[in-house]
Amino acid sequence: MGVTAQKFNQFTFLKLPAAWWTGVRVKSINEGSCVVTVKHSWRNQNPFKSMFWAVQGMAAELSTGAMVINQIRQSGKKISMLVANNNANFSKKATGRITFTCNDGHLIKEAIDKTVATGEGQTFWMKSVGVNEDGIVVSTFNFEWTVKVKSSK
Repeated sequence: MGVTAQKFNQFTFLKLPAAWWTGVRVKSINEGSCVVTVKHSWRNQNPFKSMFWAVQGMAAELSTGAMVINQIRQSGKKISMLVANNNANFSKKATGRITFTCNDGHLIKEAIDKTVATGEGQTFWMKSVGVNEDGIVVSTFNFEWTVKVKSSK
């Protein structure tokens, strides 16, 4: 059994307080997809009265990384994970509730299986798309994740 959205929100409170205090919340998670929301407010806005790009980045990264954490946990192996690279595109001012969705969970298991089999690090790209309440894309983030079996010392 994987982790729940509620457990991830508790995790953010304890381990990622900047995400918690800016309103980033996991709404749903399974092996294939993760949905994270964040509502524009005075806590997370820039001087132009829209959501600060870094807050969008935290929500987008969590929508990808939560699935990586979940699948590593399910593997039962000691595996490290790290964002090696990322890029983003901003297409509209982010106001209101922004929902970030990643549907790339299918890429994780293959990378985990390869690093367990070979002991070599594996990389894969995951995309998270943020849409506003009208369904209009406001930003798209891509994250290159690396996973590697931890060496036993």
